[in-house]
Amino acid sequence: MHRRFALFAMLCLAAVSAHAEVTIDGHIDPTEWMGAQHITDFRDTQPKTGKPGSQPTEAWVLSTPKGLAVAIRVIQPAGVPRTTQQTRRDEDALVDRINVMVDFDGDGRVGYDFEVRSLGGVADEVITNESDFSYDWDGRWDHAVSQDAEGYSVEILIPWYIAPMRHADGDNRHIGLYIDRIIAATGERMAWPAISFDQGRFLSSFQKVSLPSYSQSLFAVTPYVVGRVDRAHGGASFQEGADIVWKPNGQTQLTATINPDFGQVESDDLVVNFSPEETFFTDKRPFFTENQGIFDFSLLDDYSQLVYTRRVGAESDDGHGNADISAAVKVNGSVGDTSYGILTAQEKGDDGRSFGALRLTQTEGTQTFGMLATRVNHPYLDRDANVLGFDHRWQPSETFTVTSNVVGSKIDQPQANASGLGATSIVYWEMNPVWSQQWLGMYFGHRLDIDDFGYLPRNDMEYLHWEVRQRVTDLPADSAYASHLWRYRISAQDNTEGRRISRRFRIQRDSRRRDGGDEEWRLDAFTSAYDDLLTRGGNPLHTPPTAKLTYERESPRIGHWSWKDEGFIGGNQLTGYHRLAYYFKFTPTYFITDAFSIFAGASYEWDPNWLIWQDGGSQVSNLVGSFDGRTVGIDSGVNWNFGNKQELRVKLQTLAVGAKLRQAYEINPEGRAIPTDEHVDGLGVANLGFQIRYRYEIAPLSNLYIVYNRGGYEQDTDDALGSQFRRGFGLKDVEEGLVKVAYRLEF
Repeated sequence: MHRRFALFAMLCLAAVSAHAEVTIDGHIDPTEWMGAQHITDFRDTQPKTGKPGSQPTEAWVLSTPKGLAVAIRVIQPAGVPRTTQQTRRDEDALVDRINVMVDFDGDGRVGYDFEVRSLGGVADEVITNESDFSYDWDGRWDHAVSQDAEGYSVEILIPWYIAPMRHADGDNRHIGLYIDRIIAATGERMAWPAISFDQGRFLSSFQKVSLPSYSQSLFAVTPYVVGRVDRAHGGASFQEGADIVWKPNGQTQLTATINPDFGQVESDDLVVNFSPEETFFTDKRPFFTENQGIFDFSLLDDYSQLVYTRRVGAESDDGHGNADISAAVKVNGSVGDTSYGILTAQEKGDDGRSFGALRLTQTEGTQTFGMLATRVNHPYLDRDANVLGFDHRWQPSETFTVTSNVVGSKIDQPQANASGLGATSIVYWEMNPVWSQQWLGMYFGHRLDIDDFGYLPRNDMEYLHWEVRQRVTDLPADSAYASHLWRYRISAQDNTEGRRISRRFRIQRDSRRRDGGDEEWRLDAFTSAYDDLLTRGGNPLHTPPTAKLTYERESPRIGHWSWKDEGFIGGNQLTGYHRLAYYFKFTPTYFITDAFSIFAGASYEWDPNWLIWQDGGSQVSNLVGSFDGRTVGIDSGVNWNFGNKQELRVKLQTLAVGAKLRQAYEINPEGRAIPTDEHVDGLGVANLGFQIRYRYEIAPLSNLYIVYNRGGYEQDTDDALGSQFRRGFGLKDVEEGLVKVAYRLEF
């Protein structure tokens, strides 16, 4: 009896001590993981059959004082090919991998994805709006991987300070948890719970798990120094600054940046845009990605947001280049069931803008309520821009979700005062595992203006669509496809004056291939309508019926090769089906070794009757040019990953446009394009972006960068495509070398 009691006591002590003694080394020691929640019910979600996965997968989840610990054992025997490709951080690669996704408040608002590849590479993402993933955020967490003949093992430790979270309910914290593993050779995804990204409800369907509650604090300072040599304009500069993070607990977290450097260690893709709608770019600046999830306030229209952080430090109001930022502060936390976020940023100089945002959210049962207020002050323009939005999510049942918001804007500016309203609502119904439906309605008034701090492609619109989705997974065993997701959509869009902007019927097929690749086909058919944005406030253009067929495919690595291709064919705004436009891009990648690869993408676009508005200065202009446009692009480079801590990346992008004028047109009040003898020049564009970047990870979130940037943009009247292509390689609007060192000190 005494011996049994002694053995029981020893086991209890081992279980207690294991919470503090888990060693993240990639070797799952049963003693360390004693007392963990054990998960074995991994089922196929790609394709989404719900059947047990083809290979055994196990996971252990343990709450420790140092963080949330997760271990995953993956069985992948010799008969199932394994990937051997080295990847850099946040690279979107089709390799063997596991994901641990956590919603620390368990309310379906914001989640975090911690991805570990079989060779030790990592990626981390923020999840918002149920299934919107952003690679922009980089967190501080530990991981380790070990491989053997039967498979591989992964251990992860996620500190409790990594994200804002509400105060725990007593001694336990209730989180949402999702774990999966992917076999790259087949594309099979096995998950617990058995939910899928393409459902209307993903994040809020995470498995609810109750764990012992712990609290951690963190104070970290990341000083940096940057040395820059500007060869395009001459001169050299030296800059220093710091990022500060103070997280006394999960309920209060402060992030600040002093004299921040937002130099180009990351490069945007090249875009040539003559349309009236602004191009959207993501933001990789560390301050703006840390604890940013709470500020997500999507208007449910593509990338629309009330807080678009690329506005901060963008083109200055006086037009003299990008603004410099003196400081920015962000505070996140919670009081009871209410979560909050406060963001403020100040640009340098007398004309520097001031940005501010306040976010509140609260969950009550099946409903979540939120408010976001933003303000931007423009001293140079004597302009104050205020936006106020309220959002609401209601989940009355397991299959039904309603998400809505209302937004108002108020602009105070001499001779330009304006107020506007907008609202959106989306309803999703998962009828059964095969069929689902979605309804979306949007209204944006013609005086709604959120673009001082936010992003909205256009206002002045009313939009409705109804979409039916069909999931097909019972395909023959010899089919090249593992599953299809069919989408059938009918949509209507008018402006607020009742003018027809679009009537569309869409058929889309998203396919998972048995080789692990993805494929998408989309057919859009349009009735006649009006383009009311082309002339920037002038007469709208009547457009004929037309259609567009789009294709994309990504093939995983097989042997030394992987590739991507995309393209479309469709009509044009002037003559519809007469004179079809087309575009294609093919990007093969050759792996010289598992760590060293070369990619060489090329694209070509033919755009007949390309209508480009001719700016009339201060006068409203209804003049457009019809061009036969040709665009050639190169997207190529080298990726060399030295293990998981070093990388060398060379990236070359160039776009050349040659557009020969066919005819000048005046758009009359009835929307007809009337030929005119008004003079319109030919159009040519040369655009170059070239970067060589070396990164060495000194320590977690501490890096040395050595970067060379060169590029430029030139637009003129030379419509010869060949000369524009050659001219692009000589552009040197930007030519600089920089060295940046940032080292994170944790206290």
